[in-house]
Amino acid sequence: MAAHRKSKQSPLGVSAVRTAATLALASAAAATLFEGSGHADPRPTTAQVKAKVDRLYEEAEVATERYNGAKEKADEARAAFDRLRDEAARRTERLNTARDALGAMAAAQYRSGGLDPAVQLALTSDPDQYLERAALAEKAGDRQTAALTAVRHELAAIRQLRGESADKLTALRGQEAELRRQKATVVGKLAEARNLLARLTAEERARYEAAAAARDDSRADASTRPDGPSGAGTAGGPSTVRADRSSGGEREPVTAPDGRAAAAISFARAQLGKPYVWGATGPSAYDCSGLTQAAWRAAGVSLPRTTYTQINAGRRVSRSQLAPGDLVFFYSGISHVGLYIGGGQMIHAPRPGAPVRIAPIDEMPFAGATRVG
Repeated sequence: MAAHRKSKQSPLGVSAVRTAATLALASAAAATLFEGSGHADPRPTTAQVKAKVDRLYEEAEVATERYNGAKEKADEARAAFDRLRDEAARRTERLNTARDALGAMAAAQYRSGGLDPAVQLALTSDPDQYLERAALAEKAGDRQTAALTAVRHELAAIRQLRGESADKLTALRGQEAELRRQKATVVGKLAEARNLLARLTAEERARYEAAAAARDDSRADASTRPDGPSGAGTAGGPSTVRADRSSGGEREPVTAPDGRAAAAISFARAQLGKPYVWGATGPSAYDCSGLTQAAWRAAGVSLPRTTYTQINAGRRVSRSQLAPGDLVFFYSGISHVGLYIGGGQMIHAPRPGAPVRIAPIDEMPFAGATRVG
């Protein structure tokens, strides 16, 4: 009978079985999980990285121009606030002077016993002194009235200046907050682009740079073919052949339509090879609108700071009417600008990592042109 009894399982054996089963289930779940996550998105191709980096640079440039606009407004608000503060200080100084004069008159009246000047004069026994003192008293009364009027005037002016200063300070703080937002956007976009490029292998980075150079070269060739998008010549200037993108000039000189345009182009040429730095206006680095602003400043023409204000700073011209010295704008948001030099070429500050260079205007989507000077 004992031989046919069911053997009793020990508690340890049951526990071990349960533990083994639990581990098996966990292993299966983990295997399923890692199997799913093991199929991560494939590594982006060089072309995909390039497309995304180009988009990030474009978005960063949009934010850069917004930053430039916010900075311009912040600088104007700060200058206006400083002017009001200086004027308030001058008014306060004049107020103190008027108060001192009024106080001196009050002290003199107190020392004289506080009698009315007419009564004091009536008590004198010398008629000549009476007449002399009467005239002096009348002048003193006029001075006292003028001093009181000055005090009231300065008090009212200071109250108004304080109100205006408070408004300007509020505007300044708002512009500074916008400045910080746009700066954070620019920095974030550029950091994302750098991170993408840093993930490329040396071979992939070489292909990336070769693809960018090939694109620019092909567009430069297209812009100078007789049947190319830009045509062979420009109104107001002779035809030119292809220019080197980074350092060279045209093989044939470009004739600017006037001295100011020539001066602007000459200045821009002198900046070739200098780095692109967002928000920079020279002399050691530039962003796109900073370069065109500096070039035309050298020609004696004051341009606003941003691309979307520079496009309205002169007379609009069509692409077929372009002449050396014109400002050429790109993208639907008017976020990039270059200085046209003829032959379908421009000098511009392209983007971080790409110095001021000569490039074809077909390099980016054309949005319009303006003639200044």
